[in-house]
Amino acid sequence: MSIRTSYNEWSRIYDDNVNPTRDLDQVATMESLTDIAFGKVLELGCGTGKNTIWFLERKASVVGLDISEGMLEKARMKTQSDQVEFIQTDLLNPWPVHEHTFDLISTNLVLEHIDDIRPIFTQAYTKLRKGGHFFICELHPFKQYLGSKARFDVGKGEIICEVYTHHFQEYWDAAHDVGFQVKAVKEWWDEHPKKPIPRLISFLLSK
Repeated sequence: MSIRTSYNEWSRIYDDNVNPTRDLDQVATMESLTDIAFGKVLELGCGTGKNTIWFLERKASVVGLDISEGMLEKARMKTQSDQVEFIQTDLLNPWPVHEHTFDLISTNLVLEHIDDIRPIFTQAYTKLRKGGHFFICELHPFKQYLGSKARFDVGKGEIICEVYTHHFQEYWDAAHDVGFQVKAVKEWWDEHPKKPIPRLISFLLSK
């Protein structure tokens, strides 16, 4: 099943089912970006808008890109604002936004579904203004090594999404090769109960 089809199915329950990865990602995003100033945000794989709402509360204007029409339909229902625009697109294609436009680009739980992540970093660099930030939050490689994958059940049996394992060095090299500076790297653990390995890893890069 393609990623587009999988997330169209998942959109029916995405906001309501038990999902500690989704919930911890929201915490990681808010804590990581609280002290970052931004006025215009590009969300890569915005999903149902769980982080979009927070960006709007920060008085930012937002462009959300996602491959899933189902996810975007949910996001539009939740974010009735003239400060947000949602666009259905495949991130492997050229993004339908202007270059040197955004103060912040955020991608959350998306890169695990992309085999070669380097073009994402290249496009992000060109879309950011000088001094802008690129925030990445993904399933930790340690979790991937143990076989953890995005999965869900909408009543038809468990669906496991197509994923690719990305090592820490892949993120580091992709950032360095296009000219990003690494401002922060952080691992994120489940708190209740505390697990022996982190669930997520995040990177804050600057142009």
